[in-house]
Amino acid sequence: MPSAPLLLARSIPSIARVSPTLAGDLAYRLFFTTSPRMPVRTADAPTHADARRGSLRVRGAEITTYVWGAGPRTALLLHGWRGRTSPFAPLVRELVAERFRVVSFDAPAHGSSRGRRTDIRDWVDAAEQLHATHGPFDLILGHSFGALAALTIARAGVPTPAVVTIAGAASPDAFLAQFARDLDLDDRTAARLAERFRRRRDLDETTVSARYDAVAHPLPEGTRLLVVHDRDDRRMPDDSSLLLHAAHGARSRLLRTDGLGHARILSADPTLDAVVAFATGGFDAVDGLGTTAGDETSTATRPRGVRVPG
Repeated sequence: MPSAPLLLARSIPSIARVSPTLAGDLAYRLFFTTSPRMPVRTADAPTHADARRGSLRVRGAEITTYVWGAGPRTALLLHGWRGRTSPFAPLVRELVAERFRVVSFDAPAHGSSRGRRTDIRDWVDAAEQLHATHGPFDLILGHSFGALAALTIARAGVPTPAVVTIAGAASPDAFLAQFARDLDLDDRTAARLAERFRRRRDLDETTVSARYDAVAHPLPEGTRLLVVHDRDDRRMPDDSSLLLHAAHGARSRLLRTDGLGHARILSADPTLDAVVAFATGGFDAVDGLGTTAGDETSTATRPRGVRVPG
């Protein structure tokens, strides 16, 4: 039997023909739905169980935090919407082996954390609290929606010399636009969805851009960026990542893969190799992995000896 969110998604285009306002309101509700919660995969369970757990209060919800390793450098990892920390397990093992302490959390209404609702403010709040107790962060990395959170956090008071975005986007507009395409929303319904999104934060278009758009308002000078995205990502096409990379010029490197999609890219060898190189040796190490010519806005990097499926 189809789930309630799926039934709602199927009904919205029909409702929009009668009332774009009602359809936009329903799309807004669906956009912020976090269920069903992602389970811990068998392959990730040992690393997940090995974490030192803690808790934080984030806007009234108790969330679960995780720490691995005890090295001199610290990395903060941020999962995406309807995700959880556990799929970072391969990357956690790689970073701990390089003597990193790895810090993460399940956002409210995600994974092992409590709560029924959430938005990007919770990612920012949790990161700020963890920075106070575990910082400074030598690296902040986010996957999907967590990539937008990583960019926002690094621009909003949690300084870091290095940011990695994986299968992400540079602004909320990219997520809203893709969601509208997924639901086949007409322009008026999509506009209502965007209006409700801004109203949730009591922001207008200008203030949303200033706070969350890392293309119009790039990372602070001195912060390096590694952008990782798959050309075949159907959940979040790479358009926004290409603009993000271009906006940061010489302060950015771009890894484009083929055939890894939105989820598998997180644990794929090319991603792990590039992130570890970036975390331990900066751009020199990433460039040393080998480069191939990209399109006019990108330079694709690819680890030597690793075949990228395609």
